[in-house]
Amino acid sequence: MKTNIGNTTLPWKSAWITGAGRGIGAELSRLLCAHGVIVYGSARSTEQLAQLQQELASSAGVFIPVPVDIGNLDSLQQQFKLWDQRGLMPELVVLNAGTHDAFSASDFSAQRCKALLDINLQGTINCLDPVLYRYLHVVDQNHIVEPLTERQVPSGSRGHIAVVASVAGYRGLPTAAAYGAGKAALINLCEALRLDLQGSGVKLQLINPGFVRTPLTEQNDFPMPALMEADEAARRIVKGLLSQRFEIVFPRRFVYLLKLFRLLPYGCYFSLIKRITGG
Repeated sequence: MKTNIGNTTLPWKSAWITGAGRGIGAELSRLLCAHGVIVYGSARSTEQLAQLQQELASSAGVFIPVPVDIGNLDSLQQQFKLWDQRGLMPELVVLNAGTHDAFSASDFSAQRCKALLDINLQGTINCLDPVLYRYLHVVDQNHIVEPLTERQVPSGSRGHIAVVASVAGYRGLPTAAAYGAGKAALINLCEALRLDLQGSGVKLQLINPGFVRTPLTEQNDFPMPALMEADEAARRIVKGLLSQRFEIVFPRRFVYLLKLFRLLPYGCYFSLIKRITGG
C-alpha cells in the first residue's frame, strides 16, 4: 500500500539532504522539491547532483547542489559560514549519507571498519556539529555568535534534524559487524541528543528503515523481506517528519518483528538468526 501525502503543505522552506545523489536521498529530494521546498543536496558524486538538478529544473521547488565532503569537518564549517553570510540556514536537515561494506569475521579488517565508520558515523557527527551549533545559538550574518537563552527559544521549531540509521543497529547480524556497529552508535547518539534537546525548540528524529531498494542493497546476496522501493520510503519519511514521533520506521510489521528480536536471550537469538540467514 502506497503512502500518499497529496497536496500537504510542508512546513519547511528549505532543507539540506546528505546522500542526495541516489537512493532514498534522491527520492526525498524529488518529493520535497515537488512540494515547493528549496533543497540543498550533498553527495560524493557531483555528476549525480548535476543530473538531479537538471531533472528538477521545472519543479515547484529548487534543487541546489552542495558538493561538500562530510568526512571533512573544515569543509562543512566553510559551507555553513557561507549560509550564515547569506542567511540561508536550512530549516530541515536530513543526514542520510551512508555506505555499506559486508564482510565476515574471516575478512575482518580494521581499515575496512574505519572506512565505513568514517562515513556512516563520523560523517554524521561532523554534520551535526555545525547544525546543532547554529540551531542552539544566535548567529548573525557577521558571525557574531551568542548562546541561545531561554527567553529566545520560540514556542515553535527552531530547527528540524532527522538522522538516518538502520534496523541493522538493533542487534548484531552476520557480515554487518562494522555497519551494524555504526548504526547502533547513531541510534544511541540520537536517543541521548533527544533528551538533551528537550525544551530547546530543536526537533530531532531518528529514521530506521528496513530493506529499501537502492544501489547499496543491490549488493546484498541474501533474501530481503518486505523490500520497499525508494520513492515509497521517501513518502514514509516525509509523513514521519510531519508527526511528533521520535523514531520513524518502515515497513512497520517487519521492523516491529526485529524489535521483538531485541528481547530474546542470546541463545534464542543466535539460533534464530542462523536459521533465517543460514549464517
